Amino acid sequence: MRVAIIGAGASGLPAIKTCLEYGFEPICFEKSNDIGGLWRFKPGFCDDEGSVMKSTVINSSKEMTAYSDFPPPASFSNYMHNTQMLNYFRMYAAHFKLLQHIRFGHEVRSVRRAPNFEKTGQWVITFDNGSVTSEETFDAVMLASGHHSTPYSPKPWPGQDNFKGRVIHSHSYKDHRGYEDKHVVVVGIGNSGGDIAVELSRIARQVQLVTRSGAWIINRIFDHGQPIDLVIANRFAYFLQETLPQRLVDYAVEKKLNSRFDHARYGLKPAFSVSQAHPTINDDLANRLASGTVVIRPNISRFTHDGVMFADGEKVNDVDVVILATGYSFSFSYLEEGELIRVEDNEVTLYQNMYPPQLAKYNTLAVLGLIQPIGSIMPISEMQARVFCDVLAGRSRLPDEFNMRAHIVKSRIKSAKRYVARRRHTIQVDYVLYMDELADLIGAKPKIARYLLSSPSFAVKLLFGPDVAYQYRLNGPHPWNEAKRAIMNVEKRVFEPTRTRRTPETLAGKPPFKPYFLNLIV
Repeated sequence: MRVAIIGAGASGLPAIKTCLEYGFEPICFEKSNDIGGLWRFKPGFCDDEGSVMKSTVINSSKEMTAYSDFPPPASFSNYMHNTQMLNYFRMYAAHFKLLQHIRFGHEVRSVRRAPNFEKTGQWVITFDNGSVTSEETFDAVMLASGHHSTPYSPKPWPGQDNFKGRVIHSHSYKDHRGYEDKHVVVVGIGNSGGDIAVELSRIARQVQLVTRSGAWIINRIFDHGQPIDLVIANRFAYFLQETLPQRLVDYAVEKKLNSRFDHARYGLKPAFSVSQAHPTINDDLANRLASGTVVIRPNISRFTHDGVMFADGEKVNDVDVVILATGYSFSFSYLEEGELIRVEDNEVTLYQNMYPPQLAKYNTLAVLGLIQPIGSIMPISEMQARVFCDVLAGRSRLPDEFNMRAHIVKSRIKSAKRYVARRRHTIQVDYVLYMDELADLIGAKPKIARYLLSSPSFAVKLLFGPDVAYQYRLNGPHPWNEAKRAIMNVEKRVFEPTRTRRTPETLAGKPPFKPYFLNLIV
């Protein structure tokens, strides 16, 4: 089978590799001249591509970010800078010989069902290679082009057209240069807004950080210096979350967060609980608020000639730049002119955030990476690619259209009950639950019971340790014989980059395994 993959970023690379595992012929279309997608910093203008900032560090730790059969080097930082993240992608691509399957400088213009689709499930792709436009037919298509390339800006505020300063989207923000001694207003307290506000607070004259409703702020580092996602992303923690009353779980987590940084005292406590919205990952915001270099403000009510007025009546003058960290929109305009997968205010009808249910008879097209997890997208995209290829190979079966739509409705109802209504929550998933659900479709969910007698210490790791992607290579299609070793050595690889100064403690090799998540409820 010839499988087309659109995009050679964090989702496209494992898609290529998975196709090779199944004996398919992958052809990846990448409109730029390099891999990495969002994680390759682009210093210049990139209107239709995603790009991290020059200073961006990943929000998930390296072990929770890694693909299922390629652990990052032990020497790599636990929270990798974007240059190290890109280096990991390059190592992955080289190890599995992926580059030869990528057509660089090829931009896809349209994807449509082939004339004989009802018999074959095939697709016709139109693409540009410089000045030449061509068409090819493929047996299947994976859309891995990401969802951070089309900036979303809210409706202009009153007076915005007469504002003498600049108004830009965070997508256009690259680094701090040019903002020295400026008065900056950052709108939005998501990850990008928080990062920009903190970065500029060190060199700007003043930074105002605008939030409509506040946010729960989570540090990357938990108690004892442990990466936070290694603490919370485990099966037992999710079991407690699903079993105990949600109010009790929220109370325990919020109490822990407030013990480090009282959200109410700093004007950040939202009206919703910690489980009802995607949290903001930021290590420095509390310090910048305490120093006064960042000031929290309510929503903007209007612009003045040289400043902004806030919803509480306060006004700031002499504002140089307003940066809108207001998120992104996604669409599939190149897919049958946007008619096959319709998107309304970032809400889309896809089974498991992947499959258009109206094509359930064929399942030869899927979207990868269209999720917003509390955790890393990379291993999820890889699992989605494994599901797609396993189904394409005829090894696994998906529900019919009726049951796909029923699952979509059920998921939407569950999400609406839990999350506040926002554009960013339309594709929200729980990392562990979603990974297990996908793995169940292809028989790759780890069979913990089989280890309880044969290897109880390993069973404990699977239950109480972080739900690293290596767990999904223990069984199922294309298992990896090094998966158990990779799981047992997680703590060692986490500890290694901290051993830069040799002391009796760092020379010990690795810290003892501890279920730190218990600190959340004790």
